[in-house]
Parts: sequence; C-alpha cells; structure tokens
Amino acid sequence: MTEQVIKTVVVDDEPLARRGLKARLERHQDIDVVAECQNGLDAVSAISQHRPDLVFLDIQMPGLNGFQVIQKLRELSQPLPLIVFVTAYDSYAIRAFDVHALDYLLKPADDERLRLALQKVREYFATQHQDEQSRKLVNLVAELTGDDYEEILRKLASGEQVETNPYPDVLAIKDGSEVTRVNVHDIQWIDAAGDYMCVHALDGMHIMRKTMKELEKELNPQWFVRVHRSAIANIRFVKKLVSHISGEYHLILQNDTELKVSRSHRDKVKAAMKM
Repeated sequence: MTEQVIKTVVVDDEPLARRGLKARLERHQDIDVVAECQNGLDAVSAISQHRPDLVFLDIQMPGLNGFQVIQKLRELSQPLPLIVFVTAYDSYAIRAFDVHALDYLLKPADDERLRLALQKVREYFATQHQDEQSRKLVNLVAELTGDDYEEILRKLASGEQVETNPYPDVLAIKDGSEVTRVNVHDIQWIDAAGDYMCVHALDGMHIMRKTMKELEKELNPQWFVRVHRSAIANIRFVKKLVSHISGEYHLILQNDTELKVSRSHRDKVKAAMKM
C-alpha cells in the first residue's frame, strides 16, 4: 500500500531552529515540507495557500503568536491542520496544552522526540481523528482571547502553572437524591423562576437552586451573556438579534426561542455578537 504523504508547514521565527527542524523532517519519506514561515502572518498565508496536513507551530512569535495564528485561520474559515506546538518552555508548563494540541516539541527537539511526535501524527491520520483535533484547537483558542494570549505566554516564561479553562465543562445539577451532569456547551439559555434557575439544554430543561449571579460567574463570558435581569443566553445558539419599532431588542435562538434584551444589557449583547 502506498504510504500517505503528509504535507507539512514549519513555523518558527528563529531561522536556525526552523531550518534545523525542516532538515530533520525531510529525513522522513512521508513528510513533505511545503513551506517554512518566519512569523505568524506568513503562517496564515502559507497554510491558506497550501492546505497542509500538519503544522509545526512556534508559540511565541512577533506579530501573531501561535494561538493567534489558529484564531486567524478560524476567522478566515480555513480548515485547521493538525498542530504540533513548538516551544522553548519546560514541559511541565506546557502540559496545559496537551489536551488541545496533537503534541508539542521542546526546543531543541531531539530526534527521538520528533520521531514520537510523527508517530502520533501518523496514528491520527490512520484513525481519522482530525475532526476531533480541530474541535480541541477551537476550544483552546476560544479560551484564550485578547490579553489572555500574553498572560499565558508570561506564565509559561516564568514557569507558572497554566490553567487554560477556569470555567467548568459540566454543570452538576442536583435534584433530590440524583445529580445530572449537563454539558455546558449544550446549554442554550437560562432563565430565572423564583429561587430556581431553568437551564435549557439540548437534552431538555433542568432545574437548579442557584442565583443568577452565582451561575453567571461559573459560565464563560465569551459565550454566555446576560441579556436580561433574569436571563442568560449562549451566543453560539443565537440565530439573530432583532430590533423592533418600539426600540426593544430580542434575541432569536436557533430553536426560535425569543429572549428580550433589556436596555441595560443591550450594548453587552451587541458586543458579544460583534455588531
């Protein structure tokens, strides 16, 4: 059977590191280095042009860092290749990215570590896990926005432990003697009913005893926005924002649920929807 050729891009702002990695990659017959880039902007252009299967991506670069390269590709609706992060930081600090990136290499990467990384790459292609990997990368970028990029890099440089997601992926909702685990990504909206919160998720509605303020602190503000004194919406499930002649605004969710947007939260909702 013909061995699959893996189109690869190498991104690193250090010329020696970039050329050294490219030279070692070229020793592997199934690796075809189609481009090498010295900065994040070049990387976005090369990845868009060549549509590589694999990218060795330096994390800290001038202009666009490694995380911002991924974010830019998403903004351009480009398919995400498999990513192996390249970093000069100690392995214990970069472990926070294990669950998101396919793998990582510490500079200078030795031949055995590179061999193991490439073995993992081949296994991913053999088992068709690219979609899963893209989803993890999207989650990583979603968690690292704005100034958080520089904060993460600062922590890595100083050897601090990095936590990429301070918000839970699951809400544990207790109902009598039962506890239901609800995936936060599946929550469409939340509204208040007296002393209780009605959590409307893809699998139905769940009731939990918690204040709106307490619940708001547990949810990632990039996705969950307060639209009213008694309602929170997940922006990922919003279909459109409608303005009425009266001056009122309403959010229309994908399931056609309509949520009124109060005047005090209107600007925040518009900002969340990038209007």
